[in-house]
This record gives sequence, structure tokens and C-alpha cells, in this order.
Amino acid sequence: EAHCKGGKDNIPLYNITTLQNIVWTTGIFYSEELMSMSACSQTCLEDCNCEAAQFSDGVCRKQKLPLWHLLRQQGDNDVSSTVFLKMGIRSLEADDGTVPPELKPQIKGKDPTLKILLLTFSLVACSCALLAISGVFIFKFRVLRYKRLLEIGNLGLTGELTLTSFSYNELKRATNGFKEELGKGSFGAVYKGSLNRGRNLIAVKRLEKLVEEGEREFQAEMRAIGRAHHKNLVRLLGYCAEDSKRVLVYEYMGNGSLADLLFKSRQRPDWDERTRIALDVARGILYLHEECETPIIHCDIKPQNILMDDYWRAKISDFGLAKLLMGDHTRTFTVVRGTRGYMAPEWHKNVPISAKADVYSYGIVLLETVFCRRNLDTTVSNPEEIMLSILVYKCLVEKKLDKLVLGEEVDKKSLERMVMVALWCIQDEPALRPSIKTVVMMLEGITDICIPPCPTASSI
Repeated sequence: EAHCKGGKDNIPLYNITTLQNIVWTTGIFYSEELMSMSACSQTCLEDCNCEAAQFSDGVCRKQKLPLWHLLRQQGDNDVSSTVFLKMGIRSLEADDGTVPPELKPQIKGKDPTLKILLLTFSLVACSCALLAISGVFIFKFRVLRYKRLLEIGNLGLTGELTLTSFSYNELKRATNGFKEELGKGSFGAVYKGSLNRGRNLIAVKRLEKLVEEGEREFQAEMRAIGRAHHKNLVRLLGYCAEDSKRVLVYEYMGNGSLADLLFKSRQRPDWDERTRIALDVARGILYLHEECETPIIHCDIKPQNILMDDYWRAKISDFGLAKLLMGDHTRTFTVVRGTRGYMAPEWHKNVPISAKADVYSYGIVLLETVFCRRNLDTTVSNPEEIMLSILVYKCLVEKKLDKLVLGEEVDKKSLERMVMVALWCIQDEPALRPSIKTVVMMLEGITDICIPPCPTASSI
């Protein structure tokens, strides 16, 4: 019926098949009409409800499906009947190519639980496969990276506090054959180098004077120094102790030294920057003397050994001259070390050297930082101004310190405090000098300061 159009439109869709001598013994007819045999066939063809028609004795009886109990009459019979069966001559598809839902075979759907299980299993399998593939790639990446680090001698510049022991050839490659010299100190030249394909810059100091200590003693001293880690110390990253060769590897400082900033720069650093630098240096020395695992006397505090990092933070460098203090010892005998103009008087008296020697050197550096000139300057026109420390003491007593800052706007109280701290630090007698901890407290304004005695020029 879904395809039935009714009337003459049914003619192309169906055919009438004629059967003779067929009767329904239990037929239920929905229509009985008097008409001719041909009209009976035609009306069944055009009627959507008619599936079969029986014509007998001029009466057309039409019937729907199902057709039950059709009997063929045998032999001669007085009752003669003709049956018309309507047969489809086209497929069940509709004109638009679709099959009506009621004519489609019913297919029982799959259990939704099975679908969920299959989907879950697929997702788990895919996840495991991805994890396995990722693990393989990560493993291979780390293996390759480890091999590369072994080849280039990477230091692990990400915060490890242990030192790396390099071969001499590794450092030679890192510095391109010790090609670019950054500077030269009392024990050797410093060269610029790089590791990790140029991503990590380093400063390599090649000691030119023969180190008398054996390799084991040298390594022990370097490891002790390497444990010193402070924001105001240039970090020792590694070393080389191969045969007679001794090389130290430091972090690279890109903005030169304090000496360059104070004495060679076209524009002197402003007052706030100089006070910050003075405190940075003092805090670095305080760490060396009192806060690191093994107390260290630097022995060569000077502007050339104070370097500026990328953020203009002052860091103390060059531990090649440092002498370690062991246990509870507060003094140690040693050969004369340091730089003329910054050495404490006791260096020339063959007496025990203590941490107060570094305090003296810091006092000279503090004066030079405050006034941006060297303590000993023979180029000045007035002979009374050659020694900065003597000139400063005179101006302090006369309350004329402001004339030494060349008209620069400074905090007068801060200027006076820093000058008095410097003058206390450069006293001839070590006992008169404050400890570096007291120096830091004075600079921070925590401790009061009295007028110091006049310093002498005995150490110059």
C-alpha cells in the first residue's frame, strides 16, 4: 500500500494474473459488485486494497491479503469461477530510491554494553601505544643528549653545586685554542669559552705559574672552593689538573670588572648604584669569612677581581689566590699575596694573616667606589690629593666631603657613613678593624659609627 497510487496510476506497477476454476472456501470479501469479467479485473487493478478478485456468476468479489484456502475445482462442475491475482511488476523501492521503513528487513542492533567495551579497549590500547612510543623517543633523546654532553663537557649549569673535572683538550676546544683573552691576572690569563654548542659561555683561567701542590691536593682545594655558592661570588664551575697543567673554569661575566666601571667608563655609575655595589662586595666577603662551609680568606680583594654580571650585580672573582682556613683556625701563615695598594700592612711584617687582611682591602675598594678614583693617583695636580685615604680623612674632619664628589647629588649621611666605614677598615692594626659582619651592619645603618683614627700610608 505504501506504493499504491490508486486509479489508473497503478497500471504501470501491477499485472493481473488470471486463474480458472479457483474458489475460496473461507473467503471474506470486502466488496461484492455486479459487473463484467473484464471490469472485475480492471477494478481490482486500480483498487489499492484489492489483492485478488473472484468473478463468478457475474459478481466480482474483491479480497485483501492474506489469501487462504484457495481450491482448484476438479473435473466438470456447474460452478465456474475465475480468480484475478494482482502481481507487482516493479521493485519495492520508492520513486525517490528509498525503501519504506515498514518494508525494510528488521536488523537487531548490537548490545550497547559491547560497544562501550570495544570503545574502552580501543582507547586503552591507543594510549598504551602512545606512551610506549613516547617513552622510546624520550629515552633516545636523553641518551643522545648525554652523549653530546660527554663530548662537549657540559657542566650542568642549571644549579648543580659540584665541580666538573675537565681534560685539557676539552677546555682547549671550548676556548678555540685559548684564542680570546679577557684579561690577565697575577697567576694567569683568562680566556672566553663556550660549552653546549655556544649556549653557555664560560671564563677559563689558565694558571701559568707552576702550582706546587700535587694533583690530589689541588683537586681537594678546588672542591672546597666550589662548595662556596653565593649571589655575590663568581661561581667556580670546574677545573683541570692534568700533568702540570692547572686550569680553572668560571661562570662568564659579561659586563667587565668594577675597575672598568669606576675608572674607564665614560659615565660614572650613580650614587645608588655605587652604594649597592659596595654592599654586594661586603656581603660576598661576609659569606667567604663566616657563612660558607670552610672559611676562606680571599687575599686579593681589588676592583679588578670584582666582576659585574648581566644585571650589574657585583661578584667577587679569582679564588686562585685564596687560602683556606681549616677548622677553628682564624689565622694562617702564607707567602706574600695580593696586589700593591690593596694589601694590608701585616703582609710586609711576616706576621699571621687573618680575615682582617680582606677587610683592609675592602676599605680601599670602598673608598675607590665612593669617589670613582684610585686610592693612589699620581696624575693629580695637587700633591695633597695623591693619597685618597688621607684626603678623605681631612675632608671628613673638616666636614667638606661633598667637594670630593664633584657636585654630584648624594645623600650626605650615607656618604659620611660609607667614608667612616672605609677609614675604620684601613686601620694599620688589625685589631682596630671591624669584622666584615660589622662592616655590613654599619653600611646598612644598623650599627652606629664613631669617628675613626687617621689612617697611615705605611702599606702603600
